[in-house]
Amino acid sequence: MSGIAPRAPASDPSTPPVDWHALSAEQALQRLQAGEQGLTPQQAADRLARVGPNTLPAGKSMPAWRRVLAQFNDPLILFLLCAAGVSLALGHATDGMIIIAVVVVNAVVGFVQEGRAEEALAALGQMIAPRAHALRGGERIELDVAELVPGDVILLEAGDRVPADARVLRARNLQVDESILTGESVPAHKGEAPVDPGAPLAEHASIVHSGTLLATGQASAVVVATGAHTQIGRIGKLLGAVGDLTTPLIRQMRTFGRRFTLCALLAALALFVFAIAVRDYGWLDALMVVVALAVGVVPESLPAVITITLAIGVRRMAARQAIVRRLPAVETLGATTVICSDKTGTLTRNEMTAHTVIAPDSRWTASGAGYAPEGELAVVEGLADGRDQALQILRVGLLCNDAQLRNRDAGWQVAGDPMEGALLALAAKAGLSEAEARARHPRLDEIPFDAAHRYMATLHADDDGTAWLCVKGAPEQVLALSRDVVAGGARWEAAIAEAGARGERVLGFAAKRLAHPPERLSMQDVEGLDFLGLVGFIDPPRDEAIEAVAQCRAAGISVKMITGDHAATALTIAWQLRLADRPEVMTGAQLQEVPDDRLVEVAQRVSVFARTNPEHKLRLVRALQAGGHTVAMTGDGVNDAPALKQADVGVAMGHKGTEAAKQASEMVLADDNFSSIAAAVHEGRAVYDNIRKVVAWTLPTNGGEALAVFAALALGTVLPMTPAQILWINMVLTVTLGLALAFEPPEPGIMQRPPRRRDAQLISPFMLWRILLVSALFTIAAFGIFWWAGSRGLDTATARTMVVNTFCVMEIFYLFSVRYMHGGSFTWQGLKGTPVVLGAIAAVVAAQLAFTYLPVMQQVFDTRALGWVEGVVVVLVGPALMLVLEVEKWVLRRLAWFEETRGVQPA
Repeated sequence: MSGIAPRAPASDPSTPPVDWHALSAEQALQRLQAGEQGLTPQQAADRLARVGPNTLPAGKSMPAWRRVLAQFNDPLILFLLCAAGVSLALGHATDGMIIIAVVVVNAVVGFVQEGRAEEALAALGQMIAPRAHALRGGERIELDVAELVPGDVILLEAGDRVPADARVLRARNLQVDESILTGESVPAHKGEAPVDPGAPLAEHASIVHSGTLLATGQASAVVVATGAHTQIGRIGKLLGAVGDLTTPLIRQMRTFGRRFTLCALLAALALFVFAIAVRDYGWLDALMVVVALAVGVVPESLPAVITITLAIGVRRMAARQAIVRRLPAVETLGATTVICSDKTGTLTRNEMTAHTVIAPDSRWTASGAGYAPEGELAVVEGLADGRDQALQILRVGLLCNDAQLRNRDAGWQVAGDPMEGALLALAAKAGLSEAEARARHPRLDEIPFDAAHRYMATLHADDDGTAWLCVKGAPEQVLALSRDVVAGGARWEAAIAEAGARGERVLGFAAKRLAHPPERLSMQDVEGLDFLGLVGFIDPPRDEAIEAVAQCRAAGISVKMITGDHAATALTIAWQLRLADRPEVMTGAQLQEVPDDRLVEVAQRVSVFARTNPEHKLRLVRALQAGGHTVAMTGDGVNDAPALKQADVGVAMGHKGTEAAKQASEMVLADDNFSSIAAAVHEGRAVYDNIRKVVAWTLPTNGGEALAVFAALALGTVLPMTPAQILWINMVLTVTLGLALAFEPPEPGIMQRPPRRRDAQLISPFMLWRILLVSALFTIAAFGIFWWAGSRGLDTATARTMVVNTFCVMEIFYLFSVRYMHGGSFTWQGLKGTPVVLGAIAAVVAAQLAFTYLPVMQQVFDTRALGWVEGVVVVLVGPALMLVLEVEKWVLRRLAWFEETRGVQPA
């Protein structure tokens, strides 16, 4: 990246970049070898052949068949397919088909998700207007936007979408909505005058950019960049260069899958050799034992249950206005350590509020926020009798105004310029009637606002036959047109500076009496004004955003503001939001000078980045990720798309977000509200907790079954369960108890825990210890019951029936222990269970009664009916297991080893 702001290329891509915004209109035409009447058709054809069409390049896509095959390139998936093949070969068709179905469903979900990245690039192309009006040889023609070339003179009117980057030649009352590029909610004023070469993109007042929308006015402009060389094209290149990131959960599952597969294969091979070499098994009998081990150890339902857990999280997030487009993003939100947020509309209301009135002898503030005319004007400095001066300012603001306020179902809205709408609301708060003022002082003529003169003037009739000239605009310009301000000029300049330091946008107001009103208002009439004062505007922070930021900070999550707005405005909002104890601000220009070796430290220390462009945002996200952080990024414009795609979780705005931003994101906020992100993080943490509970509950079951098979072979005893019975346990418990954990509500204090590290393993040391301990306890209980049954003279089939039921009872009580991994389970809340848990237990009990007592089930699974003594013994094993595990929790918490996932330091 070179330079403070991106620069458009010259007409020929081989020439050096040109700061078109710093050139005069005449210099730009000369540089492009063009005139105000446009190019000739032959010139246009030659340039089109040289520079290519005005379209964005299509991104490279992977063939569909390769994307399909890629879904099966995972060790756990391959191991599951092998297990399915073995099950089918041994006649267990139902179990084999279930495993295959799980694998196929996961492959379909992955295939669909991977197509999202290509849609983001395609959405950029939709931002370019399909047709354009241009001058060719002095004649106005309409042509396909792809035919535009550098040097073409285009004609633009209000409502048009700009078809290419162009230097303004002529403009009248030209305002352009550039929010897709700059994030600014207020339309930018454009004009012919060149600007400083080092000005950031948001201050390129002489350039209109491809994809932006004309809010008001009309203009002619000469095209300086087309296709990939436009600002939107450069963003497309950035977006295409950002690779697809895998979420922490996917990385952890892949690591788990590789390690699990390796261990399972080695264990199966060792068991097969041991059975043949030591126990003198035939190879077919040894294979049957290995199959029993594989059936017991393979968590074939785990991917499906995790997918269901994520889907439930999606549903819960949707209820809290967060629409998830990519399933793994649900869990990634729970790992978020930094949220990079846009300011306008996300942290703030995106409603300009006229907040401060500065009169010659007093300063006033208005209560209320947004466009609702509700609140009051109160003096904060000076004399209260200066109210008449303040009201005079507000009358000028009310009359020199083209906006309208409307009360809709969604609240008060402005039709027109947001700052003018805020002035109408302010006047109403002070008790002034818009209808009465306009009826008493009808408008006779006007001079619309233009970037060239930076003010708006209106002429109004008065009752006595005189006229009243009202002017509002840039305070420096209005002061320059006023008389008798030499003595007070320094004071007004200080007031303007103070308002800017408070983060306020400022307008100046002036007026004068005309004894003989002119027929047409001219520039000469707008001189010798009486300067009345200033009004400061703010886009106030959302109340719920302040609370959400506090929740995030309490949860160890840093919030950083990345905005295209002015540094002073952004810093003021940061203080009001309390983003940090002492928030620091850095501009894009300053960030540009930070070397790469210091960027990680700067990105973590600074809370506010102002006047940023797409490269800055992308660089910041990458720096935070390099510092070990999991980054969520919010945005709404095309300029946000590269950073949204790079972030671990891209969050687009549902209302004001562009299609390109939504396609580059994993999540869309239906209400454009930062508080919904905090709510989504809360749900994301709950989802990750539930996934870990599912894993912590599933693996000991499988581990206990496999360990029992291995122990039986090692000890030379009869298998305590047959392969069919093991499959029954896995099937029944997975669709009941395992699935119940996916619906678990969040544990208390979930947002008071620090976020987990980016490299935290799904199977942490504590989880591994718990899996080994519970597997061992399950195995000991299984053999204890099996031997107890044998000591009472019960046959092998009855003993195995008791073992299967014992496994199910232990799983039920182990479920209650797992539900509260970060706290004790011996509480009323922990023991009473949820409706889903109680329903799952009822289903397990019904299934086990059928398994034990129905003749058809006895015939299929070789089970026997149990007496009441055997039943009581089986049931008592469950509370004993839970008691042991609760004591273990208490001991580990006392040893400070229970917090197995250490958090990261806030950025």
